[in-house]
Amino acid sequence: MKLILTSEVTDLGSPGDIVEVKDGYGRNYLVPQGYAIAWTRGAEKQIAQIKRARQVREVRDLGHAQELKAELEALSVTVPAKAGDTGQLFGSVSTKDIAAAIKAAGGPDVDRSRLELVAPIKHTGAHDVTVKLHPDVTATVALTVTAS
Repeated sequence: MKLILTSEVTDLGSPGDIVEVKDGYGRNYLVPQGYAIAWTRGAEKQIAQIKRARQVREVRDLGHAQELKAELEALSVTVPAKAGDTGQLFGSVSTKDIAAAIKAAGGPDVDRSRLELVAPIKHTGAHDVTVKLHPDVTATVALTVTAS
C-alpha cells in the first residue's frame, strides 16, 4: 500500500514522505491514527504543503543546531500557571505552553514535538526540559514554573 506520511513515524519516515507499507499496517494503524493519507495524484499537492511547513521548522544542519543550542541554553524561561498553596499545579505544564514561553522569552520558534519531558510538570519551581534539535545535538532549557 502506498501512503503519504502526514507526521513523523519512527523508523518509517517524516511528513511528506511517500512510503510503501503492508496493507494491514496502513489501513488499520497509519490512516486511522492520522499519521498518513492514501497516495493519489491529487495528494501530491498536499505533499508540497507538508514539505514547505517542514522546511520552516527544520534545523538546517549541525552548525545551525549548535547555534540554536547556545541560544536556548542562554534563555531564562518562565511559565506562569495556576497553583495551590503547596505549589501543586491545577493540571500540568504542556509542551505547547513551554514552546510558547520559549518564543515569548526571545528564543527561536521551537516545534513542540522536539521538546522532551521526563515526567509531567505538576509543581512550581525549576525544571529542565530537553530539546532534541538534531540527532547529534540536544539542548537543555532551564524552565521556571511560577504560581499565577
